[in-house]
Amino acid sequence: MEVVRPQLIHRWISVFVLICLFSFEAQCFYLPGVAPQDFMKGDPLMVKVNKLTSTKTQLPYSYYSLPYCTPKQIVDSAENLGEVLRGDRIENSPFEFHMREPQMCNVVCRIVLNAKNAKELKEKIEDEYRVNMILDNLPLVMPIKRPDLDTTVYQHGFHVGLKGQYAGSKEEKHFIHNHLTFTVKFHKDPQTDAARVVGFEVKPFSVKHEYDGEWNGKNRLSTCDPHAKRTVTSSDSPQEVEDKKEIIFTYDVEFEESDIKWASRWDTYLLMADDQIHWFSIVNSLMIVLFLSGMVAMIMLRTLYRDISKYNQLETQEEAQEETGWKLVHGDVFRPPINSDLLCVYVGTGVQFFGMTVVTMTFAVLGFLSPSNRGGLMTAMLLLWAFMGVFAGYASARLYKMFKGSEWKKITLKTALMFPGVVFVLFFVLNALIWGEKSSGAVPFGTMFALVFLWFGIAVPLVFVGSYVGFKKPAIEDPVKTNKIPRQVPEQAWYMNPVFSILIGGILPFGAVFIELFFILTSIWLQQFYYIFGFLFIVLVILIVTCAEITIVLCYFQLCSEDYLWWWRSYLTSGSSALYLFLYAAFYFFTKLEITKPVSGMLYFGYMLIASYAFFVLTGTIGFYACFWFTRLIYSSVKID
Repeated sequence: MEVVRPQLIHRWISVFVLICLFSFEAQCFYLPGVAPQDFMKGDPLMVKVNKLTSTKTQLPYSYYSLPYCTPKQIVDSAENLGEVLRGDRIENSPFEFHMREPQMCNVVCRIVLNAKNAKELKEKIEDEYRVNMILDNLPLVMPIKRPDLDTTVYQHGFHVGLKGQYAGSKEEKHFIHNHLTFTVKFHKDPQTDAARVVGFEVKPFSVKHEYDGEWNGKNRLSTCDPHAKRTVTSSDSPQEVEDKKEIIFTYDVEFEESDIKWASRWDTYLLMADDQIHWFSIVNSLMIVLFLSGMVAMIMLRTLYRDISKYNQLETQEEAQEETGWKLVHGDVFRPPINSDLLCVYVGTGVQFFGMTVVTMTFAVLGFLSPSNRGGLMTAMLLLWAFMGVFAGYASARLYKMFKGSEWKKITLKTALMFPGVVFVLFFVLNALIWGEKSSGAVPFGTMFALVFLWFGIAVPLVFVGSYVGFKKPAIEDPVKTNKIPRQVPEQAWYMNPVFSILIGGILPFGAVFIELFFILTSIWLQQFYYIFGFLFIVLVILIVTCAEITIVLCYFQLCSEDYLWWWRSYLTSGSSALYLFLYAAFYFFTKLEITKPVSGMLYFGYMLIASYAFFVLTGTIGFYACFWFTRLIYSSVKID
């Protein structure tokens, strides 16, 4: 019975993982927005409101946190884990559209501001907050003509309001956008007369509406009257935001037939400005990195081939010359490093991260995680992180056993808790800051519990399963015997100083990703769509190759100068690229972002610190395994007495 039990465990685990992955894939296929929806003439169209966002504060707020018109009952749309973590709060709205039935000057409601409401509105206008809406899973955009390029660019949502001065006055006033002219673009099927929504645009105006007599809800507006065909076309007499001022919210809906097919309706959103610079810079980056990789590979092949043949020749001629270079340290090169437990933990975590990154990128390239599936990318990453715990446990246990370790449960627990623990503490502190600002970006308690369950309920047990399997396997044998007494490391040249060589090693991997990094940071912090996963996948491959090659080269030079302490240095060499990533993030903050609030600045640096830490673990592990493979290869290739 005892022989069968581990096999049964493995079988059940593999079945469980497959079921989870297939159910996750099935979800990807049937997400709302992935299947097209047909509307006949007169069919109701559900307009939903999303969070208010600002690139100046990075703190999202719920739409109904401002004194906007509310429907009879506010209903939350079903959200996935990724949406909640992004701060999305999708709710129904009082706007009523009917397919291909234009409306003019529809009055939504009238409100009278009090001092508190007016103050909130002014703050949001000051911080340049934008209102986001959704129709048939398409986000609302505002078209802006660019006269210099003769093209139209699209901005997400519309500003809550604007600041300005009355003619002849120097006092700055705040005005609210209270009239919205919506344009719904549709693509009609000539056979069935059904139509699909392919665009959702808005032009906002600020209008001080006027009417006769007392307000009873049925008054005709003199500023916007469908009977007299008088529509709002400008903000010449804007609606001021002040205490006791009344605001009447109105909207128009126009329907416009479009040649854009449903399948390509997202192209408008994804083809943002400056795409040519993007292509050029990525190709440029590819060329530089490929050239460097070629050079590195050539140096390696020539040097190694010459060295190995020379050493083997020495042995055959039985010359009694003193050995020099990397062969001299063969008795110490596989000596376990100091803090070997910690190295095992970090390598295991890196393997987990590497698996998550590669699988997520593959899903993204295949189109599973399109922007129409809001929050899909983050949900996929979190689930994959949990499932990849198996590989983390396996990798750390295998390495630990090679280092002659015996307490595998201790190392497993550290692998399962260390990296996620540090990230969770940072995340918790940042979440407390967001919660203190009363922002909708704060993760609710229920979601926090779900994250903890994902960690302790799925990830930790899987790490233990992986560790159990890894530790049961026979230990990895070293290609050469390790001497009992450690050899003294000779004094090194200044350029072989550990700190210097580690910092130099991180430049090349960072160089491989830094162009793409600019676009990723822009998409995250300036709220633009990022959907060039094909290129990102190529950049990921280049990053892996570059990390491996630079670590191998520097490891080779280190061994040639008779320094055998390569374990930690190989991890830190490529891992140091994370330092450059964080420095670049700081540079980006001061040059590209207009964040002024201290809390927003802390959020930015907190999240970038988490990203840099993750990047360190990922690149460090790639470098470590490259060097591990390389040293085993060269020491098993030469004859040693």
